[in-house]
Amino acid sequence: MPPSLIFFVVAIIVVGALIFFMMSVTRHKPVALNQEEYQANWLKIEHALARDDESSYNMVVLDADKLVDKAMVELGFYGNTFGERLKKNGTKFSALNSLWHAHKLRNSIAHEHDFKLSYDQSKRALSSFKQALQDLGAI
Repeated sequence: MPPSLIFFVVAIIVVGALIFFMMSVTRHKPVALNQEEYQANWLKIEHALARDDESSYNMVVLDADKLVDKAMVELGFYGNTFGERLKKNGTKFSALNSLWHAHKLRNSIAHEHDFKLSYDQSKRALSSFKQALQDLGAI
């Protein structure tokens, strides 16, 4: 066998090994969320909702949305915004439509100055966000 052919075969093997090594190093490893931290944050949000405090209706929805978004980011969901991450990874959620509705409520709170949210709407949104956190393994 000519030396140039041997060199060529060895070079292919070395390049292949380097490519395999780089792929294994850069592969995303599964991330485990800190369930205790998420559970503690979730309980704070749930306990902050008070029927006699209308300002709590908005705040809990904003905070719950933020917590779900944080979990999606930590898990490596692609997208620059909550909405983009939801569009690209929606199959991870058992109640996707409810989660979309809850997120749209969050957007209304954030962008419409005179938006009024009821206690029942807040409770339903919290239920959707809680299910999303359970689907993600955060709580």
